[in-house]
Amino acid sequence: MIETPKQTKTIKDQTADEPPIHDEYGEADLAITRRSPYGTLAEATYAGILSFMRRQYSKDLTGADVAVFGVPFDISVSNRPGCRFGPRAIRQASSMLAWDRAWGWSFDPFERLAVVDYGDLQFDPGYPREIADRLQEQIREIAEHDVATLMLGGDHFCTYPAIKAHADQHGPLALIQFDAHSDTWRDNGDRLDHGTMFYHAAREGVILPEKSAQIGIRTNNPESHGFNIFSADWVREKGVTATIEAVRSIVGQHPAYITFDIDGLDPAFAPGTGTPVVGGMHTGDVRAIIRGLQGLNIKAMDVVEVSPAYDVGEVTALAAATLALDLICLYASQFPDHKLTSS
Repeated sequence: MIETPKQTKTIKDQTADEPPIHDEYGEADLAITRRSPYGTLAEATYAGILSFMRRQYSKDLTGADVAVFGVPFDISVSNRPGCRFGPRAIRQASSMLAWDRAWGWSFDPFERLAVVDYGDLQFDPGYPREIADRLQEQIREIAEHDVATLMLGGDHFCTYPAIKAHADQHGPLALIQFDAHSDTWRDNGDRLDHGTMFYHAAREGVILPEKSAQIGIRTNNPESHGFNIFSADWVREKGVTATIEAVRSIVGQHPAYITFDIDGLDPAFAPGTGTPVVGGMHTGDVRAIIRGLQGLNIKAMDVVEVSPAYDVGEVTALAAATLALDLICLYASQFPDHKLTSS
């Protein structure tokens, strides 16, 4: 009988002073079998139980630093629906990234932070007005454990209850918004809409327009409401470095919420979204801007508006997963010795 060759060494056998072994065939279903919340392990990109970046699925937040969760909600979209499937698509695309640390960063965020996948928000779509309250309640519950959140949308309205929940803990927040739309159009406040929620958030005092930056805007709104707006044309003409310097100057060390509407990217890089607008930003430039914001006082993050039905070859989902990973890196940049001091 011919015996199947056995691996002489796996991740389990690795010693602390050896370089990491990227053996995607030695581990499987890391979303439930992972032995530690720390570290980057390889798993076959095309197989296994999906979670964001192969992090462990858990409702137990003991020892966690960041909880990633999805919100499969798209009731308030104004054009094409479908971003209720965004969290699933982003998780699937993230399996392409989970075998190695994030490119362009000098550290692995999962060596600094314990990150768990908290699953998706549960709600009854038959009661749409209760969904925002349920989301706000869940984030408050997570925040009570001193855990930051990375929300995967879902449409951009979801950011409104998320910001309100974090403002309850941290006070009025600076908003760093990547988007094709300002989402500050006026309305009467009785509607669920993904284009008006930051108007209400500013009026309610949960975000501070003068400390906030809207990056990549390329749709008309006659009112700025005091927000600092950097259009896609401005970013293209002034460049990445000027954009980084402007945002850092405005936000400073004020507690900040960073939100990324995937339509902030040009449709060439993110066709799978509900309200695409041409003339947007390049994925590489946006990643460079995010890296340039290291050390800011980020409290929570989201990536929203991925509609996989309109995607091509998962390019939008992959961009969203990559940017979500960048946001975790950005959050981790605040804690260079976090694992050392918390262990």
